[in-house]
This record gives sequence, structure tokens and C-alpha cells, in this order.
Amino acid sequence: MTHSSYQSQARSQAASHREKKANRARMLISCPDRPGIVAAVSQFLYEQGANIVQSDQYSMDPDGGMFFMRLEFDLPDLEQRIAALQEDFTRVADRFQMRWSVYRAARRKRIAIFVSKEDHCLLELLWQWQAGDLDAEISMVVSNHPDMRELVESFGIPYHHIPVTPETKPEAERKQLELTKGKVDLIVLARYMQILSGKFIEEFPNRIINIHHSFLPAFVGSKPYQQAYDRGVKLIGATAHYVTEELDGGPIIEQDVQRVSHRENVSDLKRIGRHIERIVLARAVKWHIEDRILVHKNKTVVFV
Repeated sequence: MTHSSYQSQARSQAASHREKKANRARMLISCPDRPGIVAAVSQFLYEQGANIVQSDQYSMDPDGGMFFMRLEFDLPDLEQRIAALQEDFTRVADRFQMRWSVYRAARRKRIAIFVSKEDHCLLELLWQWQAGDLDAEISMVVSNHPDMRELVESFGIPYHHIPVTPETKPEAERKQLELTKGKVDLIVLARYMQILSGKFIEEFPNRIINIHHSFLPAFVGSKPYQQAYDRGVKLIGATAHYVTEELDGGPIIEQDVQRVSHRENVSDLKRIGRHIERIVLARAVKWHIEDRILVHKNKTVVFV
């Protein structure tokens, strides 16, 4: 398929998405648990003329713990009414000390994918995006190597090569921020083998997802498959998490594992691990763009 064909297909998918979900919104809520939360939110939406089509909730402890809720609802003329709805909802939110947000389902989140030389996680995201399973706009791919330009541009996606060395890292991050700040909603580190600075991370709180090729918190840092082999593990895995200044220590979104034995060497573990990595990362990205994740301290509540 040519560049223009991919772009045409993406535009068609976007138009169909907007049409089907023009009046659909998602609400995420977290607050101290107490009686009446669900009733108050449902009553408010009913009075607005909204129809709740999906509702999920979780309480860490009904007697004084935190309460989490995700709602999807349809509201006629949502685009024109969403600002007023948000303003009116503050009265309910203040009463229950809520942290909350409302998202229009028709607005596709804009993603920047950061990569180095390994392509398996990038390819999985591109394939799912092409198939319409990843309902987002891939705005760009940013890499510290030129290797994947032809692949990425064959999908009609802009490719930005920004080399990174210890000496040029501050200038490289300045260029990356210039490309992304205010222009993307999510950054995905698809085996991007660079550590981001605290200054960069601050610009995207809980909006940078990394795939770590290990079942965290085991084998943090570099060469986790070598570490796993040296330890003689019987399970290997991968972890998708939000990025914080603590290396590989951010809130975990998704994990998966596969059984291995003494027969597998380090190369075998890497080969098996690549499959786990691509699936785990794609799941985490999908859940984020569908507004299914709430972060509390250093944990996540994921409604799937």
C-alpha cells in the first residue's frame, strides 16, 4: 500500500470514528469512598439528559479507602455541551472531594512513538493502528537512529531522526520537546534505549509509557535477560509502566509472562521476550487511549 493509501485509510477511519462516537464521553473519578457517590454521579448525568452505556467501579476499602469509577455515556450535542457539563459537575465533585476528568470519545489521542534500533514493539503498534484496533493518531516517530525511516514513512507517518550522545542529550531533548510539547497527548517508548531527564518527564506526567523487558520489579535496568539467565529463572516477562524519574519504578499498567527452562540461552530469552513485549506494550497503549487507567500514588487501577 502506498503512502497516500495509508493516509487515506487513516482519514477514513478517523471520520468513521468521529461519526460513531460524536456524542460519547468518558468520565474518570477517584475520591475517598463513602455512600452516595454512584447515586450522585448517576443522578447528575440523568438530569443532564445523558444515557450511561458502561460503568465500572472499584473500592480499595469501603470503610475509608479510595473509590475509583469509569463511566461511558452518550449526551446529545455533546461537543456544544461538554464545557457546561464540566462546569456543572464541579458541584458534585467538590462534595465528594473528587479528582475527575471527562474525555470526548470522538477525539483521537495523538501519539509520538520513540524508538531506537529494535522494531518489534513499533511494528506491533503500527499494525494495530493500520487495522483500526489502535484508535489513535500516530503523529510522529522519533528515533536516535535513522534505521527505521523507510519503514515508518511507508505508513505515511513523519519520522524525526534526533541523534543522542551524552554530550548532545540536552539539545536532543530540547528538539524532542519542540516536536511534542502541546502537539501530542502520549509518548510511547517502544524500546527507546535512552533515559529521559526529569525535566522532560515533568512535561508529560503519567503520559509517557515505557516497555521494560523484564517482569518488574525484578531485574531493573540494563540487560534484564542476561540477569534473568544468570539467575536461572523459570518465567520471563515484560512490564509496561508510566515513566517517572525513578528508573523503571513508575506505576505499572500491564505485565505478562512465559515459562522457560534451563534449555534456553540468553538469545532464546530475548526472542521469546520480544513477543511478550510487543503484546504488553500494545495493551497498555490501547487502555490509555481508551481512558481506562486511573493512577493512585504509584499504582494503577485499570478497567478492562
